[in-house]
Amino acid sequence: MGAHAESNKRIWIVLGILSLITAVEVGLGIVKPPALHLNGLGTSWLNWIFIILTLAKAYYIAWAFMHLEGEKKWFRRSLVWTAVFLISYLLFIVLFEGGYLYETLAPLVKW
Repeated sequence: MGAHAESNKRIWIVLGILSLITAVEVGLGIVKPPALHLNGLGTSWLNWIFIILTLAKAYYIAWAFMHLEGEKKWFRRSLVWTAVFLISYLLFIVLFEGGYLYETLAPLVKW
């Protein structure tokens, strides 16, 4: 198998995986199962599923298209763990401080 055929196969695999994750996201966005609207850790479980699937897609895009798979292990880890820490910190701030802001302004603002 030549390099061109191997490259085509890789592109189709990446397309398939990203399409599958996107289809799950769109399907959940259309159906919006009532069981997933229960609150958990600052927001609904449906929102957590969207956040996790979006992060998985972002990681796979970086892995495939930014060629992280061919980098040294320490470099990959430094990029991934820094991003995981910063995104987790941002989610914590947005979800918990956003709830506080809503509770504080609720008597003053018509939502």
